[in-house]
Amino acid sequence: MRTHAAASPGGHYGVDPLDPRWRSGYPPAAPPASHPEPAAPVPPPGYGAAHVPTSYQRPPEAAVPPIPPSGPSGYDQHSADGDVPADPRWADLRLQVVFRSKRLNTGHLIEADQAFGGRGAVGPHALMLFFVSDAPNEPHGYKLHTGYRLWPQSPDSDVLPQLLAEMTEVAADNIASIGRGWSPLDPEGSMVNGGDMTLPPGAWYVGVGVSTLDSDQGRWYQVARTLREAAAAGRYMSAFNLKGQCYALLTDGTALHIDRDPQLRLGDNGVRCNKTLNPDRISYHNPYEHFTEQGDDETRDIWRQLGALHHTLTTHLLAGRWA
Repeated sequence: MRTHAAASPGGHYGVDPLDPRWRSGYPPAAPPASHPEPAAPVPPPGYGAAHVPTSYQRPPEAAVPPIPPSGPSGYDQHSADGDVPADPRWADLRLQVVFRSKRLNTGHLIEADQAFGGRGAVGPHALMLFFVSDAPNEPHGYKLHTGYRLWPQSPDSDVLPQLLAEMTEVAADNIASIGRGWSPLDPEGSMVNGGDMTLPPGAWYVGVGVSTLDSDQGRWYQVARTLREAAAAGRYMSAFNLKGQCYALLTDGTALHIDRDPQLRLGDNGVRCNKTLNPDRISYHNPYEHFTEQGDDETRDIWRQLGALHHTLTTHLLAGRWA
């Protein structure tokens, strides 16, 4: 008896489909002449791929677009090519200036509150001068020193822009009269009356700032009276409920505004800075890059007068030294 396999008829083209060679890896056998493959349909004119003559020259490839420039204004980046990281020492110094300014502003507030209304009443504004010295044992190899100046309460010390303009004139007069050896911390022509008044050898100037007790709550004399009126009415309120603020400029171009607000929301440190406070971030949008040009007329005037004082001190104290 013939089995089905033995009796399997040949394929359509004379190839047994059960033959082991009939697999996907083998090319199909050519059809016999008696069973030609149907001709491929020829598309009508205007359809299909156009005939390309052998003499045809392929157009040149489109030029590769250039690498886009570094981030737009408002982005603080490590460097133009991304290879040189931001100096972590400057970012750390900015944070140290923030902490030091808040602490000095708090001390300024306590002293002004305790002396309010007395013969030794303290004015609402204070000057801060920042210096650094080499300190190999510190995390970033430097130590911050701060000298400050408080003024007694008087009409001459009540308006901050005017006070800063006068300090610029004082610094210029001292430079002209004493010469290259003058320092704002020296006994002769001193600009400070508290803080770090004696510096280690080799310390250098890195910035200037101001502490003020005026805030969006009102002028210092107004809020100080409110504090006492609340106590007289039996409402609990202390000086630590009052705000304060600081302005600072550093020699690397940093501008800092510190809002010391006891009622700030969690996560808000009240700091605005035109440069990064976190050098580990490669790039980020900084909405405060030009914040010194914003604000009301008095705020912009404070920045202008502080900048003039900073320029005078930088030109004199860092002459011949890279800042």
